[in-house]
Amino acid sequence: MPRRLTELPLLRRLKPGLHVHDDEALNAEPALDLLADPITPVDVFFIRNNGDVPEVEAGRDWTLTIDGEVERPTVWTTAALRDSFETVTVTAVLECAGNGRSQFSPATDGLPWRLGAVGCARWTGVRMKDVLDHAGVRDAAVYTGHYAPDRLIADPARPALSRGLPIAKALAPETLIAFAMNGEPLPRLHGGPLRIVAPGFPGSAWQKWLDRIALRACEHDGEKMRGTNYRLPLRPVLPGEPLDESRFTVITDMPVKSLITTPAHGFTVPAGGILGVSGFAWSGAVPLEGVRVSRDGGVNWQEAALEEGEGPFAWRRFSAEFAIGSAGPLVVVAQARDVEGNVQPLEIAWNPRGYCNNQAQRVSGAARAD
Repeated sequence: MPRRLTELPLLRRLKPGLHVHDDEALNAEPALDLLADPITPVDVFFIRNNGDVPEVEAGRDWTLTIDGEVERPTVWTTAALRDSFETVTVTAVLECAGNGRSQFSPATDGLPWRLGAVGCARWTGVRMKDVLDHAGVRDAAVYTGHYAPDRLIADPARPALSRGLPIAKALAPETLIAFAMNGEPLPRLHGGPLRIVAPGFPGSAWQKWLDRIALRACEHDGEKMRGTNYRLPLRPVLPGEPLDESRFTVITDMPVKSLITTPAHGFTVPAGGILGVSGFAWSGAVPLEGVRVSRDGGVNWQEAALEEGEGPFAWRRFSAEFAIGSAGPLVVVAQARDVEGNVQPLEIAWNPRGYCNNQAQRVSGAARAD
């Protein structure tokens, strides 16, 4: 029986509210109204897999190998990592690079995510920098390569994913080798016992079931690191245009974005009443500056109130209220911006793999005459 089918009962039991995509690998996302909390509960957090979900033997002490361009190759148990290095917690948004892919027209290759392949959690572990410093990073090291036991379903001889990080990100203080999520041991469905946490980078860089980090003297060339995988074109590409893979670059920063969690599509509000709008906004490496909201499809705008987040890589709640004077259609739009002037586009910016869609979200409803 395909591994996906054996994992479905577990997913249904642990995450009953998620929409499961029709795909060989196990992939699922929540409805947007389930993402209303500043810290996304594990039971509604999206699931993304490129291959199978590996078995994790109960009672086995998971090991992590550090090798490659290091002075002292080392093998760590999870317990030894905990005992040897400072434990830290980083609150950060995790988002699949393909989140929102279903909105692209014409359609692109890849899983047709709606908008729910994102969440914000408290990730606990040890700094990758501390572990790599212990191993002695050689001057030749420019990239990490990450390895895990998950395999492609169509070809079990091949790894499902083996991506890495530029050495500067690997040594950044926010980058973790994590063993806990929201204060609990990291669930197997989310990469436990160990995974990478790379705030600001796409979810593909957050390798799950981590069992080896190899330091490389070149950009890592593992599975799903080459070609156009998790890469954006250096210039706009039109649908149907021949692709030059040398003109694509690895995604290393997620764009500024917002998500409306209230109201939901099809909402109604009484004429003469108040329409409340709320949700979350976030960015990658560049700090968020603000969010504006419209109730008429972007004709008129109102600056939203923006709460502080739980650290620089967490999302931030925004809210706004509108007095509704008369009955008629309403189209709520939220548009976030960062401190460098990057703004969510009102129209989708197409690319051939459907990555990094940060188009301003629209939620349609109506004011009713009671």
